[in-house]
Amino acid sequence: MVILFSLTLFVSAALLFLVQPMFAKLVLPLLGSTPAVWTASVMAFQALLLGGYVYAHVTSERLGVRRQAALHAGVMLLPLIALPIALPGDLRPPVDANPVLWLLGLLGVVVGLPFFVVSASAPLLQRWLAGTDHPAATDPYLLYRASNLGSMVGLLGYPLAMEPTLRLADQGRFWALGYGLLLLLVLACVVVLWRSAPAVPAPAPVAGGSSHAALLPGRSIGRAGVVRRLRWIALSFVPSSLVLGVTTYFTTDLAPIPLLWVVPLAIYLLTFIIVFSPRAEVESIHRAIVAGFPILVLLVVFTIVSQVREPLGPLVALHLAGFFAAAMVCHGELARDRPEPGLLTEFYLWIAVGGVLGGVFNALVAPLAFDGLLEYPIAIVAACLLRPRLSGTPRGPRDRVLDVALPVATALVASALLRVVQSGDDYTRVVGGLMVLGLAMALCLYFARHPVRFGLGVAAVLVAGAVGVGSADDTLYQERSFFGIYSVVTRPEPKPRHRLIHGTTLHGAQNFDGSRPPAPTTYYHPTGPIGQLFDALPSPEVSSRVAVLGLGAGTIACHAKPGERWTFYEIDPVAERIAEDPRLFTYLRDCPGTHDVVLGDGRLSLARAPAREYGMIFADAFSSDAIPVHLLTREAVAMYLSKLSEEGILVFNVTNRYLDLNPVLGALAREQGLSCLHAADNVTEVPGAKGKTASDWLVMSRAARNLGGLTSDARWRACPRATSADVWTDDFSNILGPLAAK
Repeated sequence: MVILFSLTLFVSAALLFLVQPMFAKLVLPLLGSTPAVWTASVMAFQALLLGGYVYAHVTSERLGVRRQAALHAGVMLLPLIALPIALPGDLRPPVDANPVLWLLGLLGVVVGLPFFVVSASAPLLQRWLAGTDHPAATDPYLLYRASNLGSMVGLLGYPLAMEPTLRLADQGRFWALGYGLLLLLVLACVVVLWRSAPAVPAPAPVAGGSSHAALLPGRSIGRAGVVRRLRWIALSFVPSSLVLGVTTYFTTDLAPIPLLWVVPLAIYLLTFIIVFSPRAEVESIHRAIVAGFPILVLLVVFTIVSQVREPLGPLVALHLAGFFAAAMVCHGELARDRPEPGLLTEFYLWIAVGGVLGGVFNALVAPLAFDGLLEYPIAIVAACLLRPRLSGTPRGPRDRVLDVALPVATALVASALLRVVQSGDDYTRVVGGLMVLGLAMALCLYFARHPVRFGLGVAAVLVAGAVGVGSADDTLYQERSFFGIYSVVTRPEPKPRHRLIHGTTLHGAQNFDGSRPPAPTTYYHPTGPIGQLFDALPSPEVSSRVAVLGLGAGTIACHAKPGERWTFYEIDPVAERIAEDPRLFTYLRDCPGTHDVVLGDGRLSLARAPAREYGMIFADAFSSDAIPVHLLTREAVAMYLSKLSEEGILVFNVTNRYLDLNPVLGALAREQGLSCLHAADNVTEVPGAKGKTASDWLVMSRAARNLGGLTSDARWRACPRATSADVWTDDFSNILGPLAAK
């Protein structure tokens, strides 16, 4: 019986974690490759999970185990009408508003019913087992390990096995087959449940016995009160927020490495597997992590406030270790406080409530309330506050006063010292600031025996750090949108130079040295591949009408000539506001030619343009180093060609720290019979190269003669001779190939 129930839970959990990245891949072509798509999707799935848990709890309480099992067998048939999973045709997100509500509605329509029904499996199957006469009925939480193991398999199986081998349509059919298997397994569980005699009520747990309650001497096993429920919610909220926060931190502040989002979620699941294990050493592991947690937290906080970005590997490992410890602390406390089987569905219900609130906080509240990535440090502080005390020493009113007074004093003194340090030169600002913060964190470590005092001390360090660890750059403007965090920074001496940073990637820069029009810089420098391309054009007519997917700071606009018309397609209204604000950048205002901006996804918007409209099309719509896969597919290139004149040129910015996209585009060019050249500019010190950055560019055209002098330029080489197996399509892409090639 336990094997059947465990297998059923394993399959249901795997299906849940397969469908989440599958849906995200379905909608990315409509919303671009932005971390917010994943964050909002996870929040929606958490809400559906909550709905499934509410259904499981209410029906179990009102119908009893056997009648509820019969009902659920019928409910399991309903999702068959929504399978296989696929998007409705002709979908377009709003272009002038935050698309998160549109995304949530689409998710509900496409996968809402199947996900809702499958999500109820975990609490229901455990409740069903508790309603049998099997020896395991006294502690059905052992099934939770099978559920989390299935979640892990689904989570890792999608990017490593399903995505590289199956097209989206086939993925939908595979998931439908998996659901059919789950339906059969659930029906088998219902039959076993009905044949089993009702369980005899379990005796009260005895200290030292095998029951979960033995972990909690003195804790009530009766009906949960308000305080206990709120604690369950809080202990679930913090890891839920942290798993999204650390993922966003990686993709915006450290490095948008493809598939890195898998690791925090896998760690999240791993902590559940560990803490709900029946092994006796789990409690000692939990206590050891609780004891060592303050040191890890302070190291993580130090990297945040000091704005450390390198070395990347140790930094990522440190933040993942800190997240693991925080999740172990919170989930360990949940496992230690889990109630008797009679309250099982309610327990999971409140855990789901906390998970949803964590997702709502990160996906909806944080982008509207904060300009920067504040939800991550806030969740870190919350984890510190929830850390249990290891000592049972009585605490009086004086201790509670000190819990607040000492951190406040730390924040005030550290902030005052930092303000003094800020008046010095760059070296004094940086080194002095780090010394002050180091002393403040040493004081926090002294607070570690008192969770509230320590948590508020960590908050004090973060607040003091916000006053300013020395930096040579001044932030002129910062805004957060659904598509990421934009910052415009400057270094005023000797002459002002504004730089647009999106996530961790430079998206344009302008030297305010009085020159009119301003000279192109960064990836678009006149001495780089783009300058070489415009110098080599066989006819000025080619650049008379140009389309650019992605606006950035508008830097490339200064390659235009008088009388030319350039159209920029930009998905994010915030990017348009920044590029058109003359206090930040003046390319669109001061460069020759006419420049129009069309809001909306580049591919969808360009598809509405007349045929043969443009002589050149630039695909440069990359957010941070994330790749909008839908701009690099067979269908996308075919659409681009339909908008190009016969002599037209396709230009791709393939600059990327983590992926080698040349084989992908080389395969597309070969399949379409296009001439294809590639240039990699590593920025050598040459006269006139001020403001230039390394860049990789790739050009395609229907005939080699259309590429003009580039065909004889030694700096440009033929694209890699890739095979058709490397071709990406709208329903198939393998990110592992380009990742390994880099």
